[in-house]
Amino acid sequence: MEFQNLDRIAAFNELKALKPASLKEILTPSRIASSWVEAGASLRYNWAAMPVGEEHLAVLQGLSDEASLIEKYRLLLSGAVMNTGEKRQVLHHLARAAEGDPVIVDGEDKRAFYAGELAKIKAFSEQVRNGTVLGSTGKRFTTVVQIGIGGSDLGPRALYLALKGWAAHAHLVTLDAHFISNVDPDDGAQILSCLNLEQTLFVLVSKSGTTLETLTNQAFVSEAMREAGLDPSRHIVAVTSKSSPLAASDEVLDAFFIDDYIGGRYSSTSAVGGVILSLAYGYESFRLLLDGAHQADRQALNPSIGENAALLDALIGVYLRNVLRLPSTAILPYSQALSRFSAHLQQLDMESNGKSVNRDGEAIDYPTGPVIFGEPGTNGQHSFYQLLHQGTDIVPLQFIGFLHSQYERDVTVQGSTSQEKLNANLVAQIVAFARGKEDENANKKFAGERPSSLLYSERLTPEVLGALLAHYENKVMFQGFLWNINSFDQEGVQLGKVLATSVLKGSEEDPTLKAWAEIFAL
Repeated sequence: MEFQNLDRIAAFNELKALKPASLKEILTPSRIASSWVEAGASLRYNWAAMPVGEEHLAVLQGLSDEASLIEKYRLLLSGAVMNTGEKRQVLHHLARAAEGDPVIVDGEDKRAFYAGELAKIKAFSEQVRNGTVLGSTGKRFTTVVQIGIGGSDLGPRALYLALKGWAAHAHLVTLDAHFISNVDPDDGAQILSCLNLEQTLFVLVSKSGTTLETLTNQAFVSEAMREAGLDPSRHIVAVTSKSSPLAASDEVLDAFFIDDYIGGRYSSTSAVGGVILSLAYGYESFRLLLDGAHQADRQALNPSIGENAALLDALIGVYLRNVLRLPSTAILPYSQALSRFSAHLQQLDMESNGKSVNRDGEAIDYPTGPVIFGEPGTNGQHSFYQLLHQGTDIVPLQFIGFLHSQYERDVTVQGSTSQEKLNANLVAQIVAFARGKEDENANKKFAGERPSSLLYSERLTPEVLGALLAHYENKVMFQGFLWNINSFDQEGVQLGKVLATSVLKGSEEDPTLKAWAEIFAL
């Protein structure tokens, strides 16, 4: 199978020759009603407010076919080496799919390995929740705290917050969850100040077992527990690799395993997210999330862009980035439950596709991943929407919305509920961005022609959340294939870490680094 740069694909040159469709002209009721695709677990993707017509869709289908995107996805699923920089397989899809053919890596069936870790998570979380596993003073755990950084924090934190309202409405027995990620001691101190350490279980996440920031925070927490007369080893479990120092450490109560074939930003459906979510909400809640993600993964195998939401979203995104040359994308969830979801997507997209060389290490001369940002509506409307509406740059928008709230507690004011007001704002923004507004006063004129798409469902449940997560993971994957880059390494993260270590050792060999360090008395 051939991997080639985007600008060498014939269909891409056809795409460049097409003019964008005018949203003011094409955004009709019939188009809105018909321009949607199933994304898995009742999640839908609507592209009606994107500047693409039938001719664009035909070329985008041709682009997908010519670039063999589905075949490359199947190749990834089969266990081929798709992380070319680190010469590794990419196996995060296996963490949510117990069924299927064995995928043998390093002499081990990785599908069975991930299924086995799920079984361990299920058993341990049930023991903690039913009081079989207790803290060092014999008290039940009521709180769980994840210690991690990057992908060990952003995804699990976003998913935990996303399900909080759903769990409350379902009357689930829950453990309160917190997260410590920043090496800034104020982060850990603030969290510890509101905990009953006797009844707190810490989940330490480090694949290598040597992550400096995470181990520093572990020491911070352990010291606090010893000062309280507690045995830290009875209050800490590890999520790590089998070869890590934490795997058989007497400093942890138990260990759950991940490996090098699931990158941090893709790890939320592995033990990285599974342990804390199963402890907080029960294993079955996590299992529902995995089921939703798996549904989206299966949906992403369909070669027809009219039946594959992640693929279509990816292709339109490439059109916006590489033909219309739009440098950023705003993710705008109209759900407070998704308050940290955009932050997770920042890492997922920008760490994956923020690359300037192709899979073979050769420089490319076309744009790749966009800048991702976002905040929940309606707060964002009173923050940065001014720029989105009337700024000099066009920013593509992706809205996320739900018919019903999670708690289903509401009030009617002036003839409408809060949820109705929320969704009224969502649909109003889509139309306002697309159509704009004419006005003789230039300050009140809106140019319109600002593209957007919508991901929506009836309610944010674990299954829908899993599908939403997998949708974006697969979108990023397809775009990486199109750009012919490696979406699964992150060398750009390492340089700063290396220099930080040098600073802490005195940076004597780098006068410039030392001069900056002296500002902070380092």
